[in-house]
Amino acid sequence: MTTRAVLLFLVLSLSLAGMQSEPFTFKVVATGLLNPWEVAYGPDANLWVTERTGKKITRVNIADGSKSTAATIDEVFQNHGQDGLLGMALHPGLLRGSGNDYVYVAYTYDADPGPELNRRGKIRRYSYDAASQTLRNSLDLISNLPAGTDHLAFRLAFGPDQKLYLSIGDQGANWLQNYCNVNRAQELPTAAEVQAWDWTKYQGKMLRLNLDGTIPSDNPMLSGVRSHIYTYGHRNPQGLAFGSGGRLYSSEHGPDTDDEFNLIESGKNYGWPRVAGYNDDRVYVFASWAESSGVPCASMPFHQTVIPPSVPQRKESTWSSPDFKAPLKTFFTVANDYDIQAQGSATIAPGGLEIYPANGAVPGWGDSALVLSLKSGLVYRVKLGANGLAAADDPTQHFKTTNRYRDIAIDPTGRTIYLATDSQGSSTDASGRTSRTLANPGSIVAFSYQP
Repeated sequence: MTTRAVLLFLVLSLSLAGMQSEPFTFKVVATGLLNPWEVAYGPDANLWVTERTGKKITRVNIADGSKSTAATIDEVFQNHGQDGLLGMALHPGLLRGSGNDYVYVAYTYDADPGPELNRRGKIRRYSYDAASQTLRNSLDLISNLPAGTDHLAFRLAFGPDQKLYLSIGDQGANWLQNYCNVNRAQELPTAAEVQAWDWTKYQGKMLRLNLDGTIPSDNPMLSGVRSHIYTYGHRNPQGLAFGSGGRLYSSEHGPDTDDEFNLIESGKNYGWPRVAGYNDDRVYVFASWAESSGVPCASMPFHQTVIPPSVPQRKESTWSSPDFKAPLKTFFTVANDYDIQAQGSATIAPGGLEIYPANGAVPGWGDSALVLSLKSGLVYRVKLGANGLAAADDPTQHFKTTNRYRDIAIDPTGRTIYLATDSQGSSTDASGRTSRTLANPGSIVAFSYQP
């Protein structure tokens, strides 16, 4: 089988036999959501959803699909495909009588009070009032975070260590409309920049914060400086989830190959933009448009594969770091003879991520990563090894629809899996053809295990 045929099989195929062997029922839980970004199963047995372009936090009644607005955040600024109201994390003490009825959200806002636009990001904490079923008493924990027009990420997670984790993408630097911007995913802040609250170099990083937004005293020292940065060298990590033993995992967009499923470990360097996926010199070469010599970058049209001679190119093997952490799995690493321009990209465009519980209802699924695909309308299940430090098997494919799966929540029993879908964009239909007609746009759909 040719490389292209293998990739088409991996990315697009889902046999009827495979679908029929899984006893799941399908249901549309709710519709009419404005680009849901994050979905979480709440302690009130409702689904809590951020609507990226709707600028509101919505609670969805699972039984009847009815929706109620917990908060509308007028400060949210949204005018592009990846900004707006994004990540959300529920405090584990929410509605449990502990006095911690908090909900944390991450979003973009305009930091310039005048006519100019200065898009930035922040994390805000709300208190939930159970009587009115609304969020009140907001408190900004950190603001002025990098927030451009592409690769924002902004997935938020609450750790078992009582810390907040936030993914920040590389802002699309060195890519498409941002191709002349310097990619700062490998750059680390100085002590003076941290002291001045200058978060410019937080691009392409994973942050770890105290619940008041301050820097944890046990965060890693990177180049002699302690900041909010937990890991670095990231491109666009849109999935973030904790699994057994408190281990943190992420899913991350690659360029044209090598989407990543990563184990996130303190102080590690994930290679971007010098490495995509494994450091193996397969297809990917770092072309640094901002370093164009003799020819101004802005005078040249961007192309993903045809690189002008003035733009320096560096193979992956020319870079190394003692802290480099390779992915547990890629979607997909291809052979060196793979022609991206002729054959198309070999990626799934990963959305959200969740770790299926060890004692979940579906046999054999315990401690599996469920990685969502935006472009193929599939959920990829990656079985983890016994210690959670490696991927045990190749991914299997599940829940094929003509949708863009943005985020995932699992009920406490593991019986029902809820998926939030984008309101627009392209996916693939049952035949593998690209389609811009989505089956369930702006919805929550559910797959329930029925043995």
